[in-house]
Amino acid sequence: MSTTYDVAIIGGGPGGYVAAIRASQLGLKPVVIERENLGGICLNWGCIPTKALLRSAEIFTTMKHAEQFGLKAENISFDFEKIIKRSRDVSKKLTSGVTFLMKKNKIDVIEGQASLLKDKSLSVKTKEGDVSVKAKNIIIATGARARHLPGLAPDGKFIWTYREALAPDVMPEKLCVIGSGAIGVEFANFFNALGSKVTIVELAERIVPAEDKEISEMALKSFKKAGITILNNSMVKKTNPGKDSIELTIEDKSGKTTTESFDRVISAVGITPNVEGISLEELGIELDRGFIKTDGWGHTNVANIFAIGDVTNPPWLAHKASHEAIIAIETIAGNKVHPLNARLIPGCTYTSPQIASVGLTEEAAIDQGHKIKVGRFPFQANGKALALGEPDGMVKTIFDKQTGELLGAHMIGAEVTELIQGYAVAMGLETTEHELMETIFPHPTLSEMMHESVLEAYGRALHT
Repeated sequence: MSTTYDVAIIGGGPGGYVAAIRASQLGLKPVVIERENLGGICLNWGCIPTKALLRSAEIFTTMKHAEQFGLKAENISFDFEKIIKRSRDVSKKLTSGVTFLMKKNKIDVIEGQASLLKDKSLSVKTKEGDVSVKAKNIIIATGARARHLPGLAPDGKFIWTYREALAPDVMPEKLCVIGSGAIGVEFANFFNALGSKVTIVELAERIVPAEDKEISEMALKSFKKAGITILNNSMVKKTNPGKDSIELTIEDKSGKTTTESFDRVISAVGITPNVEGISLEELGIELDRGFIKTDGWGHTNVANIFAIGDVTNPPWLAHKASHEAIIAIETIAGNKVHPLNARLIPGCTYTSPQIASVGLTEEAAIDQGHKIKVGRFPFQANGKALALGEPDGMVKTIFDKQTGELLGAHMIGAEVTELIQGYAVAMGLETTEHELMETIFPHPTLSEMMHESVLEAYGRALHT
């Protein structure tokens, strides 16, 4: 194995392995240094296995409502262990695929813990001993891990992070989820669909607080309708583990406290960047609230050292990491590329109903001084949504009143995570309302609602 490379990539997640593949395509010699599993958190303990779990929950829910479709299904049940096994098998298949891609592209992979040295070389601790790696450029793609609140650190039994929740030892009868970001509400939806009595505790005024306010309000109604208890403006003040359950003391905005016992607790209150053990201080790499500071091309403050993915600035999404990887490698190769535009990064939450968005929320658009036009179209007015038995949801679009620029799009409803990219492409092409109005959408599809929402913003909706 060569120890001199054009680029050394620390971390083999969606940022790291994509960077290596693109580097190989451009004729560069890359090496990936991974201390745990290729594919990173996304493929092993995040994006992919959670979607497998949610798919099982979705099918189970549909089966319970078979009569709605003129079908009969009696004595519906599930095998919890098989649901978890399927999720792990899906994850394993994809991580094996990444290993294949490394071999296919002739990319060296070193299993071990890398640390930076003052001369910008790397020392890698492996099972066989220390390995020295020299590279013209270094990309730090070490990702992040679950953030732990005081008193709510995972204990291996009652308090879970996403890792324990993906491979649970029991199916909890009563579950508390702390935090209502994407991770929190996805797990809440999964366990609720399978019969757990779920409570979400959220410090902010509303759930999924990063989303547009109207979307957040619709999600609240849907989750409550599904039987999930929502405690906004609340926080866990105290935990008291028992023999078979854990007691939580929860305080609301007014200071009132209640105490309730749960079988398990999922802590989903954000992430902490994996910056320890890399010896960033050896080269004086700057941090911002613990995350590595970068510009739009991934440069750190130290020449020839880049950082991408969850170890850097938000949003912390796998597809953002992959896109940053391409930008960084193209820059290293000497090619001219546009810097990352965070506003064009779509966000998706795979709950029931799904949530998807790109660009500015209505509130943010107004705060930034835009005079806006807003269009809305409900799922209940769409033929395909009704045929699918999915009448709940909305598509919302936000335009600049003066220029017609599409500033943002926000959706809640069936399969909106598959629809949002249409608006992301439109924003990337700097499309105005005229191009969107003149685009022909196929019928019958859910995508027609995207067209109708644009029309509604300008008083031209056809089906409302």
